[in-house]
Order: sequence, then structure tokens, then C-alpha cells
Amino acid sequence: MFPVTASLCSTLLFVGVFVFVSADKKTITAESGQNVTLPCRATNNNILAVEWSRANLGDEYVLLYRDGRCEPDDQHPSFKNRVDLQDRQMKDGDVSLILENVTINDTGTYECRVKTGNNRRKRTNLSGEPISIINLSVVVPPGGPVGLIVGLSVSAVLLVVAVVGFLIYRKCKQQQSQDSYQPPVEL
Repeated sequence: MFPVTASLCSTLLFVGVFVFVSADKKTITAESGQNVTLPCRATNNNILAVEWSRANLGDEYVLLYRDGRCEPDDQHPSFKNRVDLQDRQMKDGDVSLILENVTINDTGTYECRVKTGNNRRKRTNLSGEPISIINLSVVVPPGGPVGLIVGLSVSAVLLVVAVVGFLIYRKCKQQQSQDSYQPPVEL
């Protein structure tokens, strides 16, 4: 009986691990201000709907694409006019998401779900396990806002020094020309 139990446990462990890693998981790091593509590919080309979501958005989603168009209802406001599918034709099952002008607030775990088949019944949320899970980390570029402020400050100081230097030079030239002026000798 022990070998059967061990075999069954091994099989369950294998199935559990297979189910756990079945979703495509990736980590992507991007700099603030960049456009980012979050990859997702469905195995079935008969795609009826695509949903990109993030757990911390509650009932709102990142993008819902259904019936050949993006659905704006219940889309989180921070993603409006900033997201789209990489290929709206979804050739070869490509349902990757393009996220434009990322910010630190876009950091999080994104999930891609796809509804396939012939069932045309409309549903707001696609059920089932995600086929892709992306951990997006958005960082401030090296020298980001602080570097820009420092760079502009240094430029401003150099400009002031140049202007003050020019004014001092001009004043000295005027002084020299007044000191060297000799009135004409009268006869």
C-alpha cells in the first residue's frame, strides 16, 4: 500500500506543479516614460475576448477587448487612452498589451485572460486561470528628475556667471577707455 500512496503523492505533486506553472510568468523592468509591451499568447486562434487585469484594481480592468473593439466600461481611469493590443487581429494568438508612458504607479502584477470558442455570450470578466502573468516594475531612470533639476540648475548658474562676467568686462573696457582719453591740446 505504501508504494501506491507514494506514487499517488508523486503524481499529485507533479500535477500541482504543472498547474502552478502553467501560466506564462515574466518580470519586466521599464523606465518611467517608456512604452512597454506585456507579452501574452493564446494557444487557440479563435479568440472572442481578451482581458488584462491587475489584482489591486478591484472590479476595474486594464483592458477588455471584445467584439473587435476595446470596451471602456469599467476600465480603470489611469489606463484610459494609454493601452491597446499589440495586434488587434490577434494573429497567431498574440494578445500582448502595449502600455504607453509608464509611471511608477503602473508597477504591479498584470494578468492576461482569453475567452476562446464559439460561445458569443457576453460577460464582463473572463473566468479561468490567466494564461500570462507579468510582474512589471517601473523605475525612475538614472539621474531622472533629480538629475534633470541638477542639470538645469548648473546651466542656470553658468548662464548667470557668463552674464555677470560679460557686464564686468564691459564696465572695465569703458573705464579703460575713459582713463586713456586725452583731450586735444589747444593751441
